[in-house]
Formats: sequence, C-alpha cells, structure tokens
Amino acid sequence: MSNSSKSSAGMWAEYAKKIKKVSTLNDLEDIEQELFGRKQGVMTLAMKKLKDLSPDEKKVQAKELNEQKQILVEELEKLQNDLETPTGDVLAKSDSIDVTLDLPEKERGHLHLIPEFIRQAEEVFGRMGFDVFRGPEIEPEEYNFDLLNFPKDHAARDWADVFYMKKQTAPDNRLTLRAHTSPCQVRYMQKNKPPLKAIFPGKTYRKDDDATHSPMFHQLEGLMVGKDITLANMKAVMIKCVQELITQDAEFRFRTGYFPFVEPGLEMDMKWTGEDKTKEGDWLEIVGCGMVHPNVLKNCDIDPDKWQGFAFGFGVDRMVMIKHRIKSIRELFPGDVRFLRQF
Repeated sequence: MSNSSKSSAGMWAEYAKKIKKVSTLNDLEDIEQELFGRKQGVMTLAMKKLKDLSPDEKKVQAKELNEQKQILVEELEKLQNDLETPTGDVLAKSDSIDVTLDLPEKERGHLHLIPEFIRQAEEVFGRMGFDVFRGPEIEPEEYNFDLLNFPKDHAARDWADVFYMKKQTAPDNRLTLRAHTSPCQVRYMQKNKPPLKAIFPGKTYRKDDDATHSPMFHQLEGLMVGKDITLANMKAVMIKCVQELITQDAEFRFRTGYFPFVEPGLEMDMKWTGEDKTKEGDWLEIVGCGMVHPNVLKNCDIDPDKWQGFAFGFGVDRMVMIKHRIKSIRELFPGDVRFLRQF
C-alpha cells in the first residue's frame, strides 16, 4: 500500500470515529455534508480526482474509495436510525402525557339514521332466526305484481303510481323500479323450501312526495312460512320488533287492511310521541302485514294446503321519524351535517 493510500485510509478512519461521537441529528447532517456534499464533500472530491490517475492507479484507488464510502454510509445510516428512535429516558421527559389536560373532543362520524336502523333491524331479526335476503331494484311486472296476486287492472300498477322504465323489450312484462321489496319474498321462496324465515331490506320507488312520503324510500319486509304459523305469531314478531327498535313503551294498534298478497290483511299504527305531530295526527302507519295469500304460495311452488305463513312490510323511514321525532321525511335525505350531528 502506498503512503498516500495509508494516509487516505487513516483519514477515513478518523471520519468513522467522528461519526460515532455524534449525539444530534444536526451534527450528523453536518458530517454527511462534509463527506458527501455535491461540490466540496471530501469523498466527492476524492472521487473526482480518480480521472487524473493512470488506469492501474485508478483501479486500486476506486476500489479503496468505494469500500471506505460503503463503511461511512453504513455508519451514518445506523447512527441516524438510533438518533431518530428516542430512548425511554428521552420519552419520559419529552413525550409524557398530561392526563389533566382538558382536550377538545375529537369529532367522529357515524352511520346515517336509515342504514343504522336497517343494521339494527337485521340484528334484531337475526336473533329471532331470520335470514337476510336482497334482490334487484329493477323488476319486471311479473315479480313486482303478477306473482304477488295483483290483478291486471289494480290501481297500484297505474303509470301515475309506478316508475316504468322508458325502454321496454316486453310490453306484456314491463320493467319497473320496484314499488316494494315484496318481489324479494317471491325470489326467496322460489330458491328455498319451507319452513323458512327471512327479511328483505332495501330501497323502493313510488310516485309519492309529501311530509311522510318520498319517491324513494326504504322498506324492510319479512316472511315466515311453516305448518302452524298464525296471526298470533305475526303479532308477536311485530310487537317484539317495534319494542326492540324504537322503545319498550311503544303504543301501537292493529287495523284491518287490504293487500292483494295477504289474506287476511292488517295494518299496524304507532303512536307519535312528543308535542310535534305530523299532518297525519297522533298515529302513523308503519306496517302492512297479514297471512300470505294462497295464490302467492302457489306461484312459488309451495302447497298452501300444507304450508301457511305471514308477511309484513315496515316503512323504515317512518319508523326512523317516530324514533327520532322527525316531522318531515325530507329531512332524512339532503345529508345536511347540521341535522345529522343531532343523532
């Protein structure tokens, strides 16, 4: 090894010792600049001088410089990592938490009232053994009406009530935005054999628009079919559901009602609590229900002489209105953060 090489090696060794004595990131950065600065760095200048050497000297010097450079870079990186990771003593002094500080509460988001209610309903019915089934929002008339025992001239099929799709490929079986989630009941019965229990949450569409109606709203329908199912079973499920989802003190009543897909049919009203009332007064209809019509069972290849059951449909939006005493259904949809923060 030449004298110049020995002196050079000693210089790099001194820099390695100097690096190990560094105690702050700022000092470490200064040494890094001193060694590898783009214009005046010691290692940078040494590398530039290689071009003036003969090929043999250049080969030897380049190898030595690269080895020394690798050693110094590793020392710098190791020390930087150590300095950036504070010790327990440092943390105890500089990163302690004052538990007496009165910090502002961090704002957190939450589900919108409607999906939150649907999730709670799925949990309640799940504990009672009900499956959850979802179907398409665009349905042919066959599933929206025909298989549910709606006559061809039924008022619910009128263009003034139903959203029919503009382009139709089958005039005798037109596509619609579903007017209820009842088509899900048909699809579920076609795919499953009784006994069965399931609920069917989802969006529905009708040409209604006022304080308690919306062109798009949410339903949660349910179905139970077995050999000994009666109206008593249906009432027990309805009451349990309302008490669990709204309040144990809920006041409700059952009235007779007509729906083509059930016989007999009932409607369930719930009493509005608080001083503010909707335009409908003290009672608000929330459920249509009844025993599944034999024709609907036949349409799903279920023998009505062996099986019977009940079906029901909740207006999710209306139940949310009652639970939170919201006067207009329109308040549920704009997404106004000021409104949502109340809940």
